[in-house]
Amino acid sequence: MRHFRLLAACALTPIVTTPALAQQGTQMTANAPVDAAALTFERVFASPGLNGPAPRAVKLSPDGRYLTLLKNRGDDRERYDLWGFDRQTSEWKMLVDSLKLSSGRQLSEAEKMQRERQRIGDLKGIVSYEWAADGKSVLVPVDGELFLAGLDGSVRKVEGTKGGELTPKLGPKGEHIAYVRDRRLWAGPVTGAAAQAITPEEANVDVHWGEAEFVAQEEMNRFNGFWWSPDEKRIAVERFDESMVGVVTRTAIGAEDTRTYQQRYPAAGTPNAEVSLWVMGPDGSNRVQVDLGADKDIYLARVDWAPDGKALYVQRMNREQTVLDMLKVDPATGKASVMFTEKAAEKHWIDLSDSYRFLSDGSLIWWSQRDGFGHLYRLKGDKWSQLTKGDWVVTGLVGVDEKGGKLYLTATKDDVLAQQVYAMDLKAPGKLTRITELGWVNSASMDRTGQTLMISRASDAQPAQSYIADTGGKRLAWIEENKVAGAHPYAPYLASHRPAQFGTIPAADGTPLHYMMITPPLEPGKKYPVFTYHYGGPTSQVVAKGFQGALAQAIVDKGYIYFAIDNRGSENRGVKFASALHHAMGAVEVEDQLAGAMWLKKQTFVDVEKISTFGWSYGGYMSIKMLEANPGAYAAGIAVAPVTKWQLYDTTYTERYLGDPNKLPQVYEKANALADTGKISDPLLIIHGMADDNVVFENASAIIAKMQGEAVPFEMMLYPGYTHRISGPKVSQHLYETIFGFLDRNGAGSGK
Repeated sequence: MRHFRLLAACALTPIVTTPALAQQGTQMTANAPVDAAALTFERVFASPGLNGPAPRAVKLSPDGRYLTLLKNRGDDRERYDLWGFDRQTSEWKMLVDSLKLSSGRQLSEAEKMQRERQRIGDLKGIVSYEWAADGKSVLVPVDGELFLAGLDGSVRKVEGTKGGELTPKLGPKGEHIAYVRDRRLWAGPVTGAAAQAITPEEANVDVHWGEAEFVAQEEMNRFNGFWWSPDEKRIAVERFDESMVGVVTRTAIGAEDTRTYQQRYPAAGTPNAEVSLWVMGPDGSNRVQVDLGADKDIYLARVDWAPDGKALYVQRMNREQTVLDMLKVDPATGKASVMFTEKAAEKHWIDLSDSYRFLSDGSLIWWSQRDGFGHLYRLKGDKWSQLTKGDWVVTGLVGVDEKGGKLYLTATKDDVLAQQVYAMDLKAPGKLTRITELGWVNSASMDRTGQTLMISRASDAQPAQSYIADTGGKRLAWIEENKVAGAHPYAPYLASHRPAQFGTIPAADGTPLHYMMITPPLEPGKKYPVFTYHYGGPTSQVVAKGFQGALAQAIVDKGYIYFAIDNRGSENRGVKFASALHHAMGAVEVEDQLAGAMWLKKQTFVDVEKISTFGWSYGGYMSIKMLEANPGAYAAGIAVAPVTKWQLYDTTYTERYLGDPNKLPQVYEKANALADTGKISDPLLIIHGMADDNVVFENASAIIAKMQGEAVPFEMMLYPGYTHRISGPKVSQHLYETIFGFLDRNGAGSGK
């Protein structure tokens, strides 16, 4: 269950407030200009998107000359085309028009589910692409078809493809292509003969080659199931057998029909798929199995080739997710040895990361929480050295300049609510040089050689901007300036834009909890209803000094105070802060959210009888638990796509935090949201997509039946055909109008 944020529902990117605006606090402010445009939900979800252009997948060509990205259309915010910027001529041009290549082909169920796992199920056109090694062409999937698009404007279909190919990948040298089709891995030359199946045809339909199993995609952020060696002479391939995984009947209830799918779904406490790893030639020859150990009930977390291709590195994690072994594998024989072992702190778990890098000198840059905070280390030979240290968190390894001996990272060193980009000399670890501006939330990516940065930044009233920078952080060229002025779609609403305010509230044990609040222009003596948003679960940080999005501004324009607080258990505060949820979901985070509500009730401008709470996914679960634990504390609660019974959710996520339900039934009984529904006395609105394949619809039907059987009143809104996202220009409008109509009917609204 990766974090599903409220503002993600309208595809808006969170950004930063400037210090000057943050200092406004809760002072009384003058009314907004009478001619300031007020936002409506209809406009929030319409095209063009109010955030302005939202480029995705920014990349540099192998020679560094071209910058490419996926850019959405002004008249259709969900459709993306491929654009390129020539750094020599400073000219932009559309490289591939998705509409011209679109066949209108319906995606297969496997393709749809893979996109759902990647959280791009609502996007159209070109959703991914890959540069060829020679820098002359780009591999582009469109509607499940594969094309090679040249910089000269030529486009050709990849030989032998039939549509529906999954995870296509070019080899590092650009000589081969591989993809998954019909549960087998296919590979062949980029030009000339068509690819051939290089893995066996399995009679068992539950055996897949070259794919990542469900939990790897959904919970481990691993979407690939095969890995080319640097010289393209070998390819590592995952095989998984899910015969032993339980079958659930997933009913996708649509507007005009209902479809059922017999889906292998590993619910908590039940068997996972059995995963193995193999190494073979690009034609399938010389296939050997990698020794992953005697225990078959493990997770294949990450797979990487050494820069010289002489070794394969495999991260193996135990079922409990408390021990991770880095295996060094001989690709010729499959023999493996343990290079090192990472162990979780007591009452914690292993947080998988992509912030690591194998260097050409044989050393490894590695992210670990071994000192209680996420930091970077270097393993050289058998000696570890800590590169960063402090009561703050490295949020990402951006890049490494091996020749220059420099390392680039993002971290919360200066502000936990606004990460920055830093440079560090590997010969002088510990000394960080900040290369981005305070007062902005920054993120970055980098070319493989560590020579060019691609930085994204934003501030309170400025949606995301992106630019190319040198290694000192100096801006070389805008990727997307996105200035809110002139014809920018958010410009008409800037006059009524309300700044976010930040502060801390103590938890019951004194731990400072960060909050964010946006108020309407406050009139003396007037009290305002509050719309609180929470997620509450692990691996999330809701409160950040950023552009909170047009949806939040629309809520404020309706006369509400918009409020959020990060409870214990949330991200980027270290191991101890996160460990509060260990075997205790639905407890401390509920307590911390109540601390936020109690603080609000002490504010003179808050209508204490109109504090409502809203959450989606884990946040929906939280809404229910909050009403159960504290009757009367909230005027109303909204639960969208809530988990109500953790035994219905998947193994990897649920067992990571709650353990095995077969061994700890009491933990699950306490964490579930069904036992105490009879305690709910405040208005509750339950919303669920009727084709949800993530938090399956049985979670909603279980609590609906339970509350009906107890004669506990509640309201519900169901969305036929919609998955966990429930999104779209009109359906999103309907969802939020339903929510605020519910609040008005139950005396918790503003009436606007």
